[in-house]
Amino acid sequence: MASNAPGQCCVTSNFHEGTPKGSHVDLFGLNTYVTGEKGERVIVLITDIYGNKYNNVLLIADEFAKAGYYVLIPDILKGEDCVPSVTDIPEWLGRHGPEITTPIVDGFLKSLTESGSYSFVGVVGYCFGAKYAIQQLAEGKYATAGAVAHPSFVTIDEVAAITKPIIISASEIDSIFTVELRHETEKKLSEIGARYQIDLFSKVSHGFTVRGDLSDPVVKYSQDKALLDQITWFNLF
Repeated sequence: MASNAPGQCCVTSNFHEGTPKGSHVDLFGLNTYVTGEKGERVIVLITDIYGNKYNNVLLIADEFAKAGYYVLIPDILKGEDCVPSVTDIPEWLGRHGPEITTPIVDGFLKSLTESGSYSFVGVVGYCFGAKYAIQQLAEGKYATAGAVAHPSFVTIDEVAAITKPIIISASEIDSIFTVELRHETEKKLSEIGARYQIDLFSKVSHGFTVRGDLSDPVVKYSQDKALLDQITWFNLF
């Protein structure tokens, strides 16, 4: 395992103030948040358990849109956003395992790439969604490049299958993507000759890029820098 299963840190959140600029529409059979001007460069955000109506991730999508991307956040959770406490996670995950979620993500990305001539398809995965973003970086899948932050449930075999560029934003305080698992991931990426970058942010916890307390200047800096790094990474490809 390259990252552990979700835990209490995955249901801890701080609400980020702001009014999203996009809208939710039906796209390829899924409720999808759409923001930015449609063009040749598209980014698909693959969410954590809070889903595609969570204000924080909508605001992040708008920032990618400001950078010139057409940004989509499909509902990969079948409308069942968030779990109220860690005790619910095992039951919730039973309804959202890879055998259910992978086909949803595959189907959306397949339909997207077949619907237009995109010169770039980026995927960004947060926590729960990171597994499915990484899957899209394998040979025969649909992404040009990817970014993940504080991943969960990723297997080392999924890391070994990566053939596209990837940037990983990691937190120093993380029981899910631990130091040992991060080093195992780095070793595997190096072994396979992947094009990769791993950024480690000190003094922040799992979930900092989407659910951190932005009144804390360390968290605010880390979220902003992770987003800037992802945009800069995607601009390369």
